Amino acid sequence: MTYHFNGPDHVQLAAPEGCETEARHFFNQILGWTEIPKPEMLRERGGVWFQCGDHLVHIGVQQNFVPAVKAHPAFHVQNLDLLREHLRLHNLHVVDDEARADEGVRRFYLNDPFGNRLEFLEWVSA
Repeated sequence: MTYHFNGPDHVQLAAPEGCETEARHFFNQILGWTEIPKPEMLRERGGVWFQCGDHLVHIGVQQNFVPAVKAHPAFHVQNLDLLREHLRLHNLHVVDDEARADEGVRRFYLNDPFGNRLEFLEWVSA
């Protein structure tokens, strides 16, 4: 019998204590991700979970929090330009990156409210 990977179940992003309200505003109200209830046994740890497409994003409380400024998750998006405009309308700083344009990848970076780096990308046809 062999094993194989189906891909990630979830991505965990760290945030400081008391992050829940700001996380809900950013991930739910701005990005439009659906909040999902954390299991009862994990609720006392703080944080909040969201559904992003077929995957989950967990915002977890970390003591002595330091944002991830290089390591990051990348989220595949349809209509990347619409997302970019939506984020700019919310006065969020988007950093375009053309480093993979020759591969047919359009992308940009954005920091979440806690300073964690997030990548949003779209594959385009040549």
